[in-house]
Amino acid sequence: MSVPVSVLDKEASANKADSTENLMASVTERMKAISRRQKWQDGIFHGVTFLFALFVLMVLAGILVSLIHSSIPAFKEFGFAFITTVEWDPVNDVYGAAIAIFGTLVTSFIALLIAVPVSFGIALFLTELCPVWLRRSMGTAIELLAGIPSIIFGMWGLFVLAPLFADHVQPLLESTLGQIPGLDLLFTGPMMGIGVLTAGIILAIMIIPFISSVMRDVFETVPAVLKESAYALGCTRWEVMKRIVLHYTRNGVVGGIMLGLGRALGETMAVTFVIGNANKISSSLFAPGNSIASTLANEFAEASSELHISALFALGLILFVITFIVLAASKLMLARMAKKEGL
Repeated sequence: MSVPVSVLDKEASANKADSTENLMASVTERMKAISRRQKWQDGIFHGVTFLFALFVLMVLAGILVSLIHSSIPAFKEFGFAFITTVEWDPVNDVYGAAIAIFGTLVTSFIALLIAVPVSFGIALFLTELCPVWLRRSMGTAIELLAGIPSIIFGMWGLFVLAPLFADHVQPLLESTLGQIPGLDLLFTGPMMGIGVLTAGIILAIMIIPFISSVMRDVFETVPAVLKESAYALGCTRWEVMKRIVLHYTRNGVVGGIMLGLGRALGETMAVTFVIGNANKISSSLFAPGNSIASTLANEFAEASSELHISALFALGLILFVITFIVLAASKLMLARMAKKEGL
């Protein structure tokens, strides 16, 4: 007895529909399982990264709390006058942070004054003017400076730069800039080679690799079409850098400068070697001085009294606050710049 073809076709269609439904159901279940596994993995990844970020904040908070706690005896004893007092006398347990704060700010300012234009020139040369065959090797050589230990810079500054400074640079500065009214106070005094100016120059040499590397990297992120369009309109290289590259990369440039400033503010050993470590404030950049970091390096191991140790912790807290204020000011500056441009 033969079965009609239409019946067979209907059965085949039904079987095919059933198999398709089963396949779709299987695929759906598999996709749901994959989705659940991905959500589970994403949840774990989110939690782990959140813990990493929280760990950094906890470390920062722990440092701040420990600095505040250890600084309380000094601030109880001297009050706000601790910041404005210039006397630092461990023998009589009288301490003031004004000299160290002054030295830190002046040396960092000198370092930025020298390092920022030099770093800008280096980054501009490497990205716009340097031949291709020389670009990589020169960029690597500049970055290698960042890996030199600070104590090596300090030793080089003390035994090489300081004598050169005393014999040649300081007499030249006194005979030129020292003869200009208003600048004569800055470039006169004993020519020993060590002092605030030497410390600022050492810091500038140390932070140039950081700033120039960041500037070079952010300059390379500028789309080529923007620069080519500016050149096509007749702009010079300087106009392209000023109006296109710097405008496009200002956040990265400011970030690089702040990175260098942070290194300059907290640098210890190099400054300790060449600043002179004298607890006095002088109008001359040739005179020896002191900074917060050098004071901590010189006296922390020898501090015996509780008040002396607390005063050193208070210096550390002040350095922390100075760094925080600088970074906050840079963020506010960038925010205002973005607001004026309607970004």
